[in-house]
Order: sequence, then structure tokens, then C-alpha cells
Amino acid sequence: MLLHLYRNHIVVNAVRPVVRLENLAKLEAIDMSKRDFNKWLASFRSSISDYGYYVDFSKVFRNVDNVKVELNMLNSLINSKNIEMDFKSLLARYPEVMKCIPLLLAVRANEIYAMDEDGTYLYQFDKANYSIEQYAVFMRKTGLFDLLQKHIISNIIDYATGVETGLDSNGRKNRGGHLMENLVERFIVKAGFKRDVNYFKEMYIHEIVDKWDIDLSAISNHGKMEKRFDYVVKTDKMIYGIETNFYSSGGSKLNETARSYKTLAIESDAIKGFTFVWFTDGKGWHSARHNLEETFDIMEHIYCIKDLEDGIVNEITK
Repeated sequence: MLLHLYRNHIVVNAVRPVVRLENLAKLEAIDMSKRDFNKWLASFRSSISDYGYYVDFSKVFRNVDNVKVELNMLNSLINSKNIEMDFKSLLARYPEVMKCIPLLLAVRANEIYAMDEDGTYLYQFDKANYSIEQYAVFMRKTGLFDLLQKHIISNIIDYATGVETGLDSNGRKNRGGHLMENLVERFIVKAGFKRDVNYFKEMYIHEIVDKWDIDLSAISNHGKMEKRFDYVVKTDKMIYGIETNFYSSGGSKLNETARSYKTLAIESDAIKGFTFVWFTDGKGWHSARHNLEETFDIMEHIYCIKDLEDGIVNEITK
């Protein structure tokens, strides 16, 4: 059984038969006076929302353009004196107009379910499954006839653009999940690395092994576990496996993340020519500070956004 010393912590390791002297020397060379956990944590941000986070207008305009012809046809119904008759005539002549109707109700599906005392219906809008008269009932009961006829809007394309903008706000969660990845990537590029040349996005362990013939069995449970790194940076002397995340709020996931990355840091330390790097940030860590501090105490390459701004990518890869 071997005892490994990591920043004032003793880790018992009953598996590895060899302690790499170069790795111990690397740990001993760390100047702890420059790494104060409390100051480091205090620099964490409450948000990393960029300018494109709130609304993806290119997507909004693209979606509206896809039904622009049909929307213009419906424009003819605005201020109609006999909107139900005009709608039936329009639909009889141009049945493709139907496909833009769900958007007017902020629905992204091609079918809409509706029921009342008159019955239950599942309206299809890619291809009619009811009579034109029944679709007129749909328009009347949902309030779309009132919207078009009573001067509530003056241009249906402008209205549809507004609806699309509202629907796009639902995509913020997905965009938010990639904000930290994108931020780290910009700093990797700023440090002079080129994508698919000397840095790679979303790379699995087996891909790293195949590309550079390096033994990563210590972190893959001898090939039984497959892990994907957010980024992999390759220099002449080192391969850097990079993970990124940002937590604006707390939760049990943070504790698990800190523990798993602590294990990964210890395991990867045994691999010559490979370094695990973790970029994380977010006020959510304040609720899991103890687990994060444990990882901080043993992990050399754990950094936050301020570290990125201070040029840490250049520093660790030089």
C-alpha cells in the first residue's frame, strides 16, 4: 500500500505500484501562497451570459422566413368584414396556409389538441384531417379570428416575429449549458491554438489513445470506462484533457462533480504526458464550497474565469 502526498493531504492508494518522482516534484513546486481558496472562490461570477444568450435572432428570422409566404396570405384577412368566409376561401385555394397557424398560437408542433362541450379534436396542420369548416371553428374558438379582424395587429409577420422571439427565450437553458465551454474555447484560441490542429472539442478517451498512442488506462478503468473531455489541447510536451462547467445555483450535482474530478485528478497524475485541467465558476459553488475546497487542495490545475482572464492558458501550456 502506498501513501501519496497531495498538498497536505495523504491519499491511500493500494493499486499503483509506482510513485512517479516527476509528479511528486511537480506538486512540491506549487507555491501555495499564491493559491488562496477563499480569495479564489470570492472571484466567482453570478452569471456569464453573453450578448447572444437572450435571443437568437438569426434563428427567429429564419423560422419566420420559412412561413413568410403563408403569413403574407393570412395578412389579407386583417380587418376583414367577413373573416370566416374569407378564411374558408383562402384555405380552399391555398391549403398550405395552414402550416403557419400553430405559430400564431406559440406552438411549435404540427398538431394541436382541443376539446370543449362540442367535442374533442386533434387538428393537423401539415395536412388537413378535418373539413375547412372545422378549421374555421378552430380559428374562431382560439381567438385568432378576433386577433385578425379587430385591429389588434396590423401586420401578421411582425406579430409572428414577436411570437418567435418569445418562443426562443425557452432556448436559454440550452444556450446557457454551452456558455462556459464557449468562453474557455475563446481563451484557448486567444492563446494561439487552432481547432482540429492542436486543440480538439469533445474528444473521447479512446480517440486520444488512438491519436497519440498514450496509455490512459489509469482514468478509463483499463478501457472499461469511456469519458469525453470538453476540450483536448496538444503541445509538444503535454496532452491536456479539459473539463468546463458553470453553476449559477447550488444542488447535489456540484458535490458529485467536485468528488469525481478530485478522483480524476489523482488518477491522471500517474500518467506521464497527460494533465487534467478543470475550468469552473459560478456562485452556485458557495453551497458546495467544502467539496470544492477538498478538490482545490489536491488539484494543481483547477481554475476559474478570472484565471482565464489573467492568462492561465498561456501559462500552463508554455
